[in-house]
Amino acid sequence: MSDLLLSARDLTVRFGGVLAVDGVSFDVPKGGVFTLIGPNGAGKTTVFNLISRICTPTSGTIEFDGVRIDRFPPHRIADLGIARTFQNIELFEHATVLQNLLIGRHVHRRSGFWSELVFTPRVRRAERETRRKAEEVIDFLDLQHYRDTMVAGLPYGVRKVVELARALCMEPRLLLLDEPSSGLNVEETGDMAFWIEDIRDDLGITVLMVEHDMSLVSKVSDRVLAMNQGEVIAVGTPEQVQNDPAVVEAYLGTADDTTSLRRVA
Repeated sequence: MSDLLLSARDLTVRFGGVLAVDGVSFDVPKGGVFTLIGPNGAGKTTVFNLISRICTPTSGTIEFDGVRIDRFPPHRIADLGIARTFQNIELFEHATVLQNLLIGRHVHRRSGFWSELVFTPRVRRAERETRRKAEEVIDFLDLQHYRDTMVAGLPYGVRKVVELARALCMEPRLLLLDEPSSGLNVEETGDMAFWIEDIRDDLGITVLMVEHDMSLVSKVSDRVLAMNQGEVIAVGTPEQVQNDPAVVEAYLGTADDTTSLRRVA
């Protein structure tokens, strides 16, 4: 049995005359945190959009646990066990935290229209299980204080955790985190690092992350892939990638100063 969960080969994406992703290949092992870094416009989020099937590669392949998914319709991706958060938070603001999490359980609903209408014993059992799973995630992420609060009234940092919670309610095998520290202060970023480590270590979920904060990347990542102008320029441990001259030059325009990369990335 392969220890790879996700494998991308020669991914290329053109938007008109723009080459957004150019021959990108990488492997994501099971049970780790794999992070994509790079300057703005490097193509990182486009790679995420390819995996979650928001867009389709011009060429290349994507395999998830041995199944090729690069031509699957988007709704199949969640069924396979891939969940995602977004850089710009995508929550139902006029619903409570618990209601948002229950929406994240939709992929596990198996009852039909008439069963739901009559509310059969099977549907009632499924409803209890759905709420139990949502409550487990609320406890896991310490969201008990906010469970019945409307999302619109929550601080930004809490909303980021709620979006993470909704993704976890899907019980994914692969969790895509698009800039989880974006907009967070230092303390909230530290909390996010704590959650990501627990998601990997306690829940056994593989994490694929796009991130700019190199302190967070260094703390939680097992492997890092650096991109620039749609291409892969380095792959390795966080320390190896941070000190790669091509990575430093992509961020700073010079290969002379690796310490500054930790501050600007």
